[in-house]
Amino acid sequence: MFRRGSGEVELLLAHPGGPFWSRRDAGSWTLPKGEIEEGEDPLAAARREFEEETGFASAPPFLPLGELKQKSGKRITAWAFEGDADPRHLVSSPFEMEWPPRSGRMQRFPEIDRVAWFGAAQARARLLAGQVPFVDSLEALLSGPG
Repeated sequence: MFRRGSGEVELLLAHPGGPFWSRRDAGSWTLPKGEIEEGEDPLAAARREFEEETGFASAPPFLPLGELKQKSGKRITAWAFEGDADPRHLVSSPFEMEWPPRSGRMQRFPEIDRVAWFGAAQARARLLAGQVPFVDSLEALLSGPG
């Protein structure tokens, strides 16, 4: 999700939930994203995952930002859409994991513990390095002929 603020495009970024990410900030934020289910259309999956992870709906038109390969080998295909959402209204799906490790205790954490709006320069500093090119793609699309 992006919005056109006071002269600058802002992007809604998500901070991963769970204990591994709790004290990390710069270079740890992400686009809300998830897995494509078998036979699912990639854009439909992106829309479903965005809503599951944030509680916010997406709406066309969708701007294709391309596909990137992460260090892990996973491929991410992303789209942008214009919208506005109040980060205070975040509702994220939970996940369970054993925490602390080897304790035998399962705990629930939100997939996303917070979202925030960032200008493009701030977004580049906050995003996982492998997702930064999506910011470049969005800026190119928004500044191009059209």
